[in-house]
Amino acid sequence: MAKAYLVGSGIAALSAAAFLIRDGGFAGSDIVLLEEQDREGGSLDAAGSPETGYTMRGGRMFELHFECTYDLLRSIPSLDDPSKSVTADTFAFHEDFAWDDRARLVDAEGRIVDAHAMGFSERDRLELVRCAATPERQLDGKRITDCFSEGFFRTNFWWMWCTTFAFEPWHSAVEFRRYLNRFVHLFKTFDTMSGIYRTRFNQFDSIVRPVLKWLTDQGVTVRLGTRVTDLTLAGQEGELTVTALSVTRAGRVEEIPVGADDLVMVTNGSMTAGSALGSTHAAPVPDPSATGGSWKLWETLAAKRPGLGNPKVFDSSPADSCWGSFTVTTQDPTFFKLMEDFSGSEAGKGGLITFKDSAWLLTIVLNHQPHFRDQPDDTFVWWGYGLFPDRVGDYVKKPMRDCSGREILDEVLHHLRFEQAPRILDSAIVIPALMPYITSQFLVRSHGDRPRVVPEGSTNLAFIGQYAEVPDDVVFTVEYSVRTAWTAVADLLHLDERPPPVFKGRHSPKVLVEALETLHRR
Repeated sequence: MAKAYLVGSGIAALSAAAFLIRDGGFAGSDIVLLEEQDREGGSLDAAGSPETGYTMRGGRMFELHFECTYDLLRSIPSLDDPSKSVTADTFAFHEDFAWDDRARLVDAEGRIVDAHAMGFSERDRLELVRCAATPERQLDGKRITDCFSEGFFRTNFWWMWCTTFAFEPWHSAVEFRRYLNRFVHLFKTFDTMSGIYRTRFNQFDSIVRPVLKWLTDQGVTVRLGTRVTDLTLAGQEGELTVTALSVTRAGRVEEIPVGADDLVMVTNGSMTAGSALGSTHAAPVPDPSATGGSWKLWETLAAKRPGLGNPKVFDSSPADSCWGSFTVTTQDPTFFKLMEDFSGSEAGKGGLITFKDSAWLLTIVLNHQPHFRDQPDDTFVWWGYGLFPDRVGDYVKKPMRDCSGREILDEVLHHLRFEQAPRILDSAIVIPALMPYITSQFLVRSHGDRPRVVPEGSTNLAFIGQYAEVPDDVVFTVEYSVRTAWTAVADLLHLDERPPPVFKGRHSPKVLVEALETLHRR
């Protein structure tokens, strides 16, 4: 029987395993996931307790047209109600707790800004439309700043767009264009964020755990602490075939032979490689040498053959892809009550709140509680991040990257001007995270820098995840990883059942009219 070896255990590899079983006819016992970390889930991580503090490096947002993700998760039973799928549970949660953001932007004086108006000049509108309409290949090697004048980066639209999706001005114009076209149907409700979907809990609890349970119930094997260091590549006359995997586990080197009918799928690159966590009283300290096995494996493969991408484009300038996040745990409801009064929204229904004039460009969100499946009723968890961790704070006079969790919370509270700040500070556990490669997939690139999901001539090798190329779709989403996984399985097995097309709202006259009306709001 054919076997499948999947490098990594993030959502791309988990999805690929599920598609192999559901669509490809593989037995779970013939699928092996090789994960270098000591826990499954990749970048969809979440952990902790009320005593030590909960932590999650990030959170993912969804929307109605994540077709591949919802298709996959319709096959996966919810952990809370096995008669209901994860997709059904996500839609039900949206029905009950849809966002209606009334405080999307806050100014330097702590006042809520009317974000319904995008703040565009006529020049801004023309530049935005031109960027969205420019053929993608003409934007190769360009930054967002190459396409817009300085005033664009002071509009309400930019502050909301960049903090929703984590763009920075020096990021790739190609990726920015893709986002404009992919999410043009969200323009109309962008200030309220009502078109954004979230899972009931964090994504580890709501997605990774149920998918992993389904896979292990099917007999799938996950080998933790196993780093894949190389693939033996063979093939002549344009063919590319993997014949063996080199792995290290518990200090021992091992070679896994790959048969003629076996498949190998590699998660190349990692947005959370080299991440570091701090504590309430200590700043995170990343290890510059800890780039992670996925980057090193990709570099090794790309050096062997043309057509396997250029990892150096994405992993060689962490200063351009780094930002910091923080998770706050408290058993004092004071902050939640104050924020509900300030924002006018119940916790879990308010969406993102960005302090648009803050030096770190801080954004916070109060999730629906509980946000962790095992979170007690008397415990509250919320999350935030800053896109400019190298800048000195407005109140805490040091860069965010050098701050403890308490210092970061102090900066947030100064922006909110809450009199109860000392009480909130003293009752909180705050775990900061610094992620050198978190937006590396947004860095300036050109055609060919990301390998095709199934490289030309490949008989059994595919790349999956955020650094494999899928035309039209957008990175830094769960949908992108799932789409690469489905594409890999369908292409390698020559299946008729293929991923649905990427939704293109710009082809709808109604969507375009609504988007243009939004651009002209005053």
